Amino acid sequence: MPEHMRNLAVAIDNSVASPRAACQTAPMDANRDTFETRLKNNAREIEALLLALLSTNALSDEIVRPDTLRSAMHYAVLNGGKRLRPFLVVESAALLGGDAQAALRIGAALECVHCYSLVHDDLPAMDDDDMRRGKPTVHIKFDEATAILAGDSLLTYAFDIVAAPETALPDASKASLVLALARAAGLGGMAGGQALDLAAERQAPDEAGIIRLQAMKTGALIRFACEAGAIIAGSPQDDRRRLRAFGEKIGLAFQLADDILDLTSDAATMGKATGKDAARGKGTLVALHGMEWAETELRRHVADAEALLAPYGARASTLIAAAHFIADRKS
Repeated sequence: MPEHMRNLAVAIDNSVASPRAACQTAPMDANRDTFETRLKNNAREIEALLLALLSTNALSDEIVRPDTLRSAMHYAVLNGGKRLRPFLVVESAALLGGDAQAALRIGAALECVHCYSLVHDDLPAMDDDDMRRGKPTVHIKFDEATAILAGDSLLTYAFDIVAAPETALPDASKASLVLALARAAGLGGMAGGQALDLAAERQAPDEAGIIRLQAMKTGALIRFACEAGAIIAGSPQDDRRRLRAFGEKIGLAFQLADDILDLTSDAATMGKATGKDAARGKGTLVALHGMEWAETELRRHVADAEALLAPYGARASTLIAAAHFIADRKS
C-alpha cells in the first residue's frame, strides 16, 4: 500500500468519531421522515415496474425470452438497493410538473443501465467482486457468460423502455432522453469512466484526472437522472441546465461519500468489499487530501447543490433532502 494511503488509514483508525455528522443540517433533519417515506415508496413502485418489465412474456417483435438470461437480469435488478437514481428522475420531473408515470418508466430504464454497470463492474476482468448488496454477484450466482449477456441485455432494454409506446411522452422528448442517456452511459460517460478507473490501477491520475474519472464513472448517470426530469416536463433550457448542474454537484458528493465509506465502513454494512481502492493503489481525493478536507468538500458540494435549487423555493425540498442523504448515507 502506498505510504500516503497507509498514513490515511492510520488517521482513520485513530479518529474517535467521524465529522460526517456535521454534514447533516437542519433541512435534512426537518424533512427526514417525508424524504425517507418518498424514497421507499418510489423504490416499491420502481421494483413493481421492473418486475413487470422482466416478466416471462415476450414483447411484440421478441421471439422468446430465454429463462436463464431473464432470470439473471431479474436477479441483477431486483436484489435490493435504494433506487436513488430513479428517485431523482421522478422527483426532478415532479419539481417541474412532468408526467409521473413517464418519469417512473424513465427511472426504470435508468436503473437497468445502472444495474448493467454493476454486473459488468463485478466481473473478474473488472473489479472482480464476489458480493453485491450482500448477495453473490451475478457471475457467481450464474456464470461469467450469462453475467455479460445479462448486462448487455439490461443496457439494450433501457432504450427499449424509453422508446416504447407505453412511455407517454412526445417523440422529440424520447429522442432527447435516448441521446442524453447514451451520452451519459457510453464512451464519454460511465463506460469511459470505468476504462479510466481500470487504467488508474496501473498509474494513479492527478487530482484533475480523479475528478474527471469520477464525474464520468459515477456522476454521469446521476447527472442524467436530474436532467431527465426537465426533459420529461418539457421545461425550458434554463431549467434543464440548472437540474443538470444540480446532478453534477450531487454526483461529486456521491463519489466523495463513497470514497470515505470505502475507508471507514465494512463489508457487512456496505454489502460489498471495502478498502479495495487503497489495496490496489488507486488514487482518490480522500487519499490525496485527507479526511478533514474530504468532509469539508462534501459539505461544500451539498451547499452548492442546494443553492442551485433556491429559485424553486419549497418545491425543491425533497431534492435538497436527497442531496443531504447522499452525503450522510452509511452504505
